[in-house]
Amino acid sequence: MNFGTTEIILVVAVLFLLFGASRLPQLAKSLGQTRKAFKEGMREAEEEEKAEEEKRHQIASNPASPQINAVTDDALVEEMRRRAEAKQS
Repeated sequence: MNFGTTEIILVVAVLFLLFGASRLPQLAKSLGQTRKAFKEGMREAEEEEKAEEEKRHQIASNPASPQINAVTDDALVEEMRRRAEAKQS
């Protein structure tokens, strides 16, 4: 859809009549700010989606490994003795 010079002049004239010369710069500024805010929101959404995808990829490639706690030999012997006694009861 290409606009020629005549169409652009006609649109500017209609805007001039509707909003007046004093309101056109404010209108253009608010349109620019709205466009900038929209682009920033889209960029943030893409970054969040990318971070979420990376997180899912890391979870899929590194399944949770079992946790190993450091236990002394004495504590291990005591725990085995306690379980053996519980089993006999």
